[in-house]
Amino acid sequence: MTHVVKTLDEATRPRWEAYVAAHPDATFFHRSGWQRVIERSFGQDTHYLYVERDGAMTGVLPLAFYRSRLFGSALIANGCCMGGAPIASDEASHAALDAAAAALMDRLGADYLEYRRPVRRHAEWTAKDGLYATFERPIAADEEANLKQIPRKQRAVVRKALDAGLSDAADHGIERFYPLYAESVRNLGTPVFAKTYFRTLLDVFGEDCGILTVSHGGRPVSSVLSFTFRDRIMPYYVGASREARTLGSTDYLYWRLMRRAVQSGCSVFDFGRSKVDTGPYHFKKNWGFTPEPVVHEYRTRNGAPAPEINPLNPKYRLFIALWKRLPLPLANLIGPQIVRNIG
Repeated sequence: MTHVVKTLDEATRPRWEAYVAAHPDATFFHRSGWQRVIERSFGQDTHYLYVERDGAMTGVLPLAFYRSRLFGSALIANGCCMGGAPIASDEASHAALDAAAAALMDRLGADYLEYRRPVRRHAEWTAKDGLYATFERPIAADEEANLKQIPRKQRAVVRKALDAGLSDAADHGIERFYPLYAESVRNLGTPVFAKTYFRTLLDVFGEDCGILTVSHGGRPVSSVLSFTFRDRIMPYYVGASREARTLGSTDYLYWRLMRRAVQSGCSVFDFGRSKVDTGPYHFKKNWGFTPEPVVHEYRTRNGAPAPEINPLNPKYRLFIALWKRLPLPLANLIGPQIVRNIG
């Protein structure tokens, strides 16, 4: 049986989507729509590879090629996502995708090839497994049972927020979400994505990408953009005003997202990825979620050390401190030009 690696085209897109929908290890980040999102939003080249055996699709690998004078060049599965490493029906198909990705890395002259996944597969590659963790658990269908899933101290915070005069509504555009998100990431010292990126997410993924916004006295105070995949809801980008903590609006936001998810048929709450021992990491643990490691595997050129492109790298400390002090309009102007080159 011959395994042949090919590149995704429009005619093959429905087969790719069907394969991802059926594969037990697939995630939202394996969906072919990310190719359009990355190309339209960041202008980066994509290489969505799939393997066939006797004409049947037996594996997929979504890759994005990032080039930057500041951060070097990288071939990443999958782009700006927290996952997207190869999935396959058998070991031979997996090996064929790995070989094709390695050859592509060499042909493009990339500094490294990166996979992000729950487990390590390549003993000979450099791996990092202590930097990020992911969190998920089932959502109880019954509201009171769902509340009892939350540890007592955090449950009291949620109950208090429920009495704080907050309201929530689904949004069909980014008008209320984006200002809250942009201010939040600036306050963290992180460059912001452009509005185009979020509009493209909504356009490409339709009902599987939604925004929920919480208001107080008619003013938006917190908002989240979430992805839905199979039976799970994943809050992925969140923003909140400075008064959000006092009001408990972010706690209210996640609680209402859980309840809305149950009503729409979801049974798993995927809290996503956070850097270990950071504020978001501990916030999710306080909600009763157990961290699971995310492994980053790197095949580097000529055995070079793995990259250290993350906010915990001491060499970025001054940049982060300065970014936090930028006027918001300036941060929103410059940020998209920086972050488009970071995978």
